[in-house]
Amino acid sequence: MSDEQVFKGLPLKGLQAFEAVGRCGSVMAAATELGVSSGAISQQIRKIESFLGVTLLERSGRTVELTQWGRLYHREISKGFERFAIAEQLLERARNENALVLSALSSVVNKWIGRRIFDWQALHPDAQVRLIGRDREPRMGLDEVDFRVSYGSDVLQHEHYTELFRDWVVPACSPGLLKGQRLDAETLFSYPLLHVEWERHFTPYPSWAEFAAKVGMERRATTSGLSFTLSSSAIDAAVNKRGIVLAQMSMIADEIEAQTLIIPFDVRIPLRESYFLAWDRSALQKPYGREFRDWMIAISRHQAQTEQTTTTSAPPNPGEANL
Repeated sequence: MSDEQVFKGLPLKGLQAFEAVGRCGSVMAAATELGVSSGAISQQIRKIESFLGVTLLERSGRTVELTQWGRLYHREISKGFERFAIAEQLLERARNENALVLSALSSVVNKWIGRRIFDWQALHPDAQVRLIGRDREPRMGLDEVDFRVSYGSDVLQHEHYTELFRDWVVPACSPGLLKGQRLDAETLFSYPLLHVEWERHFTPYPSWAEFAAKVGMERRATTSGLSFTLSSSAIDAAVNKRGIVLAQMSMIADEIEAQTLIIPFDVRIPLRESYFLAWDRSALQKPYGREFRDWMIAISRHQAQTEQTTTTSAPPNPGEANL
């Protein structure tokens, strides 16, 4: 059998599973890394053992260890996977050589900068920009990222940064949910409430309990209802008439304009921290790099001014003056 025939029959998924198990130290850790079940990992490794005709893992209950043949085989195939990783890095670096790569929190990409980037494209049609929605902070200078929109103290991980804006939240819902009824603060709480609960390393998102206190209502149980870790998911649920959300104003401008969301009355609560723009110093040497940074700062200042001066609520109900 030729080398080419051997390679054609090689179970590549099994090879990947085995390499991950040997590197991670367990089937469960390998499954987590590859985004599959532990059973799928075990199945793939059995396929490659059957193909090779040797036992690669010594199984004892829930624990596994590499056999002597497994250690030898893993040492050699790891070299190939290292070369794959290097090749991928080279390709990524070549692809990003002229493009500006902006990383941001997923909701920020979905509901804010991902919508406004078309304005930049119109101003600079020759510029290339890649948007990456990622909640984990990148490592500037190591990861292939030029700019990062961060929230709060996470930005302190970076060397170069500036504040963009402090966002506000406001009650928002689909007009179809209200069916023509005008809301005051009391009747609002009779509707389903949508909650946003960010990951714990962020400062807490404004809650409905805070909103009740701000409008002078007695503290009440406001924890029932669906909770979302992504602001954008909670906004989408509100658009789909699932309830009322305390929505970030920067993220609902398009929905307000399209009237898929309305603001029953304008009571705003600021986020506890600001959004920031961080950048790698070398990004400013790229084509359009400095212009892109300045544009991001300019639209953010406009965002802040808009949120401070614009009233987007429906006309107040009688009695709302006492809120």
